[in-house]
Amino acid sequence: MLKKLCLAAALASAMGVASAADITVSAAASLTNAFKELSQAYEAAHPGDKVLLNFAASDALVAQIAKGAPVDVFASADQEAMDKAEQQQLLAAGSRKNFVSNSLVLIVPAASTLPVKSLADLRLPAVARVAMGNPAGVPVGRYAKQALEKAGLWTAVEPKLIFGASVRQSLDYVARGEVDAGFVYATDALVMKDKVKAALPVPTESPVLYPIAAVRAAPNPAGGGKFLAYALAPAGQAILAKYGFGRP
Repeated sequence: MLKKLCLAAALASAMGVASAADITVSAAASLTNAFKELSQAYEAAHPGDKVLLNFAASDALVAQIAKGAPVDVFASADQEAMDKAEQQQLLAAGSRKNFVSNSLVLIVPAASTLPVKSLADLRLPAVARVAMGNPAGVPVGRYAKQALEKAGLWTAVEPKLIFGASVRQSLDYVARGEVDAGFVYATDALVMKDKVKAALPVPTESPVLYPIAAVRAAPNPAGGGKFLAYALAPAGQAILAKYGFGRP
């Protein structure tokens, strides 16, 4: 029991010291910019409430919650990560909802002149390095791997892959010109539209839907419920749309 308490305390310290009135939200890395504005708007609409944000790859966030991190709301970039949280009974019953949609794109550095017009072009010798999230723990990597497998390209492209710990790390690799191309969400491409450009949209087998849920062991369930409702309400949806997210 003492070990669990120490672990929870360490995780809480890593995410900032929370008070009873604080609302801790763990969200997928691709939600970083949108959720920063969303939390500011929420706080303006709910004086006295303070939102603490924690961003990482969705699977990593599930692991943190499972180890006792004091989290009120969890927003995932895919259904698989949220399924893992549900299977471990980490979610408040009935709170899970899809709240935004996204799409997968292949990006290249803004100054790139590589003739990447289709996924098949990733086989070109000139395309030496391709960034994507690690499929073992990053949703965007799972979507990208499925797309490459469906196109019959996984075996050819796999030796060129540089795995990122999150979609934002893959985005940074492309923005800095450290790789020739990368798989990110359309919303991520917009964040650095001066440094990267979308070469092509990438079809996915299933829609890219983001679920959000309240955490069963939330330290502030009332506050978490209010934040979740705000993200689903017209005001919250308008902010998310501003960053390129679609309706679920």
